[in-house]
Amino acid sequence: MLTDALEPHVVSSLKQQHGHLFAAQRRYLRYLAILAVVITLYYLYFFSYFGIPWSEVVRGTREVGRYFLRMFVWHNVSEWPFKYYFTQIAITLAIVFAGTITASFLALPLSFLAARNVMSTPVLRPVSMIIRRLLDVLRGLDMAIWGLIFVRAVGMGPLAGVLAIVMQDLGLLGKLYAEGHEAVERSPSRGLRALGASPLQTHRFGIFTQSFPTFLALSLYQIESNTRSAAVLGFVGAGGIGLVYAENMRLWNWDVVMFITLILVAIVMTMDKISAMLRAKYIHGEEIDLFEPEERKMKPPVELYRP
Repeated sequence: MLTDALEPHVVSSLKQQHGHLFAAQRRYLRYLAILAVVITLYYLYFFSYFGIPWSEVVRGTREVGRYFLRMFVWHNVSEWPFKYYFTQIAITLAIVFAGTITASFLALPLSFLAARNVMSTPVLRPVSMIIRRLLDVLRGLDMAIWGLIFVRAVGMGPLAGVLAIVMQDLGLLGKLYAEGHEAVERSPSRGLRALGASPLQTHRFGIFTQSFPTFLALSLYQIESNTRSAAVLGFVGAGGIGLVYAENMRLWNWDVVMFITLILVAIVMTMDKISAMLRAKYIHGEEIDLFEPEERKMKPPVELYRP
């Protein structure tokens, strides 16, 4: 078997027969060693250039440990305003769902305009390039930056958070959807065009039918990701649980911070389970018995009469 140890003469024989393979392996190990040395030198340069002494690293690690200990020691739990906490968590989830769903439906038509296999003619290629650069601009700014912009524009509150999620997800999902359209098999589209289908029908049945699993999986994942990221929006005044985070961090209430974190983790785990169920139903599909009528499945088998 391949897992058994080889004799030395067998190894030498293999080296003679397949010298180029062993040379490639040695070259790979050499590149790996060089990369490890470069990374080690980078870390040494980083700590020396920015003046981070080893004592500071040790002290910072010790302080992080103290914060973690404070998170797991809860005081006066009966006096906590649980209604306020859960209200802010509900606002955060509302912001996430409104922003992500809106961005998904807006990004879908833009993704067709950005896909190269859809905008394939010389006249339409500049449109694809312009849409892709627009998506790059939207994706280039972080959600917190968009939150600061919209807080100045529309004021503090959930609307600024929704708009921040829409702008960032529009750039991200538009690019990923477009790449999903470009990765589909082209034979169905050619067959539909040969049958006289219109461009809209070709894109609907030849491309989107294949890229729909990607569309659904990315949308569900982005809802989970935004649930984690939306907490940052509260720090900039865009509403949600981030405001509770900021208040309790300033007051050194690390036990409350841990409680809210655990609630958010439980929500993300629940959403992951729901997403897995939806993916199993609408992406993997269910087995369908073909070529077997329903009446035949309901009736018991008929035995032949034997005299």
